[in-house]
Amino acid sequence: METEQMLSRKQFDFLNALATAKDPLTQRQLEEKTGYSLGTINRLAKELAGTHYIEKGRITPEGWEALEPYRAKRAIFIAAGFGSRLVPVTLNTPKPLVRVNGKRIIDGLIDACIAAGIHEIYIVRGYLAEQFDQLLYKYPMIKFLENPSYNESNNISSAVCARYLMCNAYVFEADLLIRNPAIIAKYHYTSNYLGIPMELSNDWCFTVRDNTIQELKIGGVNCYQEVGISYWDEASGKKLSNHLLQAYEMPGGKERYWDQVPLSIFPQEYHVEVRACSAEDIVEIDTFKELKAIDKTYDI
Repeated sequence: METEQMLSRKQFDFLNALATAKDPLTQRQLEEKTGYSLGTINRLAKELAGTHYIEKGRITPEGWEALEPYRAKRAIFIAAGFGSRLVPVTLNTPKPLVRVNGKRIIDGLIDACIAAGIHEIYIVRGYLAEQFDQLLYKYPMIKFLENPSYNESNNISSAVCARYLMCNAYVFEADLLIRNPAIIAKYHYTSNYLGIPMELSNDWCFTVRDNTIQELKIGGVNCYQEVGISYWDEASGKKLSNHLLQAYEMPGGKERYWDQVPLSIFPQEYHVEVRACSAEDIVEIDTFKELKAIDKTYDI
């Protein structure tokens, strides 16, 4: 079972709307941001004022303290792989460090984390590991985790390296080109994956019921295409630290993708929601052909 939440879901959504707004919001604006009725907004305003979490439309110090358990505290980047489909560019450069229109792919993700107040950043590296040191000039807070097994296993080995850091943590595939940094949210009520709503997908996707992921599979209809960005709350993170190692040590475990652990191997142990985004928000560059289409300097 998940740990008991201190805020109800509606109270969290109300406070989160205020927390992410630059100016105080009217009840009508809160209705638009949360999707709740004006009657519900009015009731929540009275509840939260009664607990001293808001005052005159602003979050109080007590309110910020109530939000703190839901804050994303760290980010883990899975960046150990070879990136074979991006050859020849990746023959000398790890895929996350490939420049697209002058900027390294991973920089956009790190910048989005910093904008969301996340400064505890870990990168799991393997292939051409020393090249990631160049990131320290711009991001001196980065800590590296070494994955010596990257070339003999799937990305589950990278997750195993970071398994004790999963609480209140984002986990990123480090080769995603982010175009809308706002999709990296500061507060989360529960564990979730970013997904793109699709009528038809031939890629990894989620089947979803009541906004909760039911199944991870390849190909689907009326599904959510998986985006390699997830968030894990404290309860889920603690369980992942054990389940990742268990799955890795199973027969055939080294060939697994890490996200199959909570979604396919131990699905009954996790409640993971989907957080919708669009294909315009983030792009996974899979092939050299796709890279050339985005950045014409490679098209020579």
